[in-house]
Formats: sequence, structure tokens, C-alpha cells
Amino acid sequence: MTRPALKFSDDVAAALEAGAPVVALESTIITHGMPYPANLETARAVEAVIRENGAVPATIAVIDGAIHVGLMDAELEALAQASEVVKASGRDLAAVMVRKGSAGTTVSATMRIAELAGIKIFATGGVGGVHRGAESSFDISADLTELGHTGTTVVCAGVKSILDIPKTLEFLETQRVPIIAYGSDDFPAFFTRSSGEKADHRLDTPEEIAAAMIAHESLGSGTGILIANPIPEADALSPEFIDGTISDAVAEAESRSIQRKDVTPFLLARINELSDGKSLTANIALVKNNAALAARMAVAHAALTASSKTSQSPASRSAK
Repeated sequence: MTRPALKFSDDVAAALEAGAPVVALESTIITHGMPYPANLETARAVEAVIRENGAVPATIAVIDGAIHVGLMDAELEALAQASEVVKASGRDLAAVMVRKGSAGTTVSATMRIAELAGIKIFATGGVGGVHRGAESSFDISADLTELGHTGTTVVCAGVKSILDIPKTLEFLETQRVPIIAYGSDDFPAFFTRSSGEKADHRLDTPEEIAAAMIAHESLGSGTGILIANPIPEADALSPEFIDGTISDAVAEAESRSIQRKDVTPFLLARINELSDGKSLTANIALVKNNAALAARMAVAHAALTASSKTSQSPASRSAK
């Protein structure tokens, strides 16, 4: 199979060559998830959190038809202010590349590119899922099928509560995707720490998650892993408040016939307006929290991988 040429930033290329910890980041949070300048400030802050926790950030985007793995600050700023940028799922990448377009990458596209780049861990806010009313609209995010086919571990704050969470969890089970809650028995719902649904598994340290990643890969399962990391308690919104706000936003989207990939950006923007900015503040906090966990996982994973290689080396075996 011919693989696409990827443009690596110098620090990401050096880290991957050395087997150092790297965390992938999506770019639709910059292009479609937040208004300027909050999007740029958040992108910079999230990268800083990853560095502070010992890993190298690799923000992924398509710029003028080229897939970039790791962005310079000037590229981040240009992307944050660009208007002619599409929201690219995995299926959109080839068309955007051929016409030399630019795109923010969604969870599914970022997972695909991260795997091609050799990056094991990806931090985001929340993944897509089964939309409310999917029994008639068939609106199911490509994020879920990508998790079923791509061996990337995704750290998120659960799925957005604008979605049908029980159906999303059922779909992930069908896709054979392990769901692990970090430090909690409950599956979180983005703005809130619990969705009312139980997670399949609970692990309490980054080291345990890294070990589970290695064990999962050794089984040849071929799927990703979803790590559900609850929003910090101090930043969480009350379920009653956010559920009511979401219901109002969903009703407005339906009345205006907003559909497909336009739904999520509209709902997030409208929820932010209806909540007087509270949802944006919570969104930024949970993304940083996910980035910190992902970086600590990447550090643990790199250490375990290096230890395994050392123990399997000819010198190590002969010493025994």
C-alpha cells in the first residue's frame, strides 16, 4: 500500500525517531469547535500541558493539501483565523488533499493519521457518537467505526451529552472497542462527570492504562481503545442545567433543519450562547485535563516499550 507523505514538525520527528512519548491532537477544535481567539489560546495551552507532563504534542491538520503532523505556532495561528477551512472526517482527506485544500481533522481523521505516523495516543475533548433520533436519521459518527478499525488509544471526556449515550456505548461494544474509565466507575458525559451509564472497565493510573494498551495490541484486536476521563469536579456543569440547555439547542437545530456535519458545530456554539459561556469554560478545562492524562500515559507507554525492547535484546538474553 502506498502511504501518503506526512509533513512532520522537527520536534515530533525527533521524538518518534527516539521512541519518546508523543500525543496526537485534532484540529477541528481549532477550526470549528471554538471562536477566535479562544481556539488559538486553547490550542497553545493544550500543547503546553502536554509538554509540562513530559510528552511532545503533535497537532494534526491538512494545510494546502499536505498532512501536517505537528504544527509551528505560526501555522496554529493561521489555522485559528482561517475561514476557508473544511471539517474533514477520515473519508474527506483524499479529496481535500487532491484539491490542495486545508482542513481541521476530526477524531476519525486524526486517528487515521496518527496511526500512519506511528503515534499511539490521541487526546481530544469528546468523541462523536450515535445522534438522538438515529433510528430514523441513521446519523452515527465515523469516530465510532474508526475506533473499530484503527489501533489508536483515544483519551476523551466521554461523548457529548447532545448524543444518545446508551446507543453510542452499544455501538462501541459491537465494534469491539474497549471502554476504560479513568478513576471512575461511571462513563462521563463531557460537561458532566457521569452520564448515568457504567463504564465497562476502570483503571486508576496512567501506567495501568499503558499496560492495557500493550496487552490489547498484543492480542491483535485491531481496534482502538476509548479512555473516558471525567471532567474535573471543579469545572463540571450540573446535569440539570446542561441537559436543559442541550434540549433547547437540539430543538432549535431541528426547527432550522440543520443536519449532518453541521449539527455538532451549531449545537456547541448555541449551547455556549445559552449557557453564557459556561460550556466553553468547561470545554477548555476538560480538553486540558485529557491532554495531561494522555501525556502521562504516553510517558508510561514509552517506558514500558523501552523496557520490553531491552529485556528482549540479544545482550539481555545472553546475560540471563
